[in-house]
Amino acid sequence: MKKAEFIQVVAEKAGLSKKDTNVVLDAMLETITEALSDGKSVSFIGFGTFSTTPRAARTARVPGTDKIVDVPATTAVKFKVGKKLKDAVAQK
Repeated sequence: MKKAEFIQVVAEKAGLSKKDTNVVLDAMLETITEALSDGKSVSFIGFGTFSTTPRAARTARVPGTDKIVDVPATTAVKFKVGKKLKDAVAQK
């Protein structure tokens, strides 16, 4: 499902216009991004939790060339699935 399709479905379910739904969705995604950038986690009970985790620097081998490269330390985003979402997907 693409963003436009998602917005249409949510707008229909919420009884809002697609324009208003798009504004709300963009604000929500921006807020989640800002929270994760600040090192905070974002939880939606039953749905899941977005959080960050540090990844250490390492060396890696490039497939096909066997060249060794240094991969710098970084911070990655992770998502832990909530029980209601996990159960809903498992039943399908």
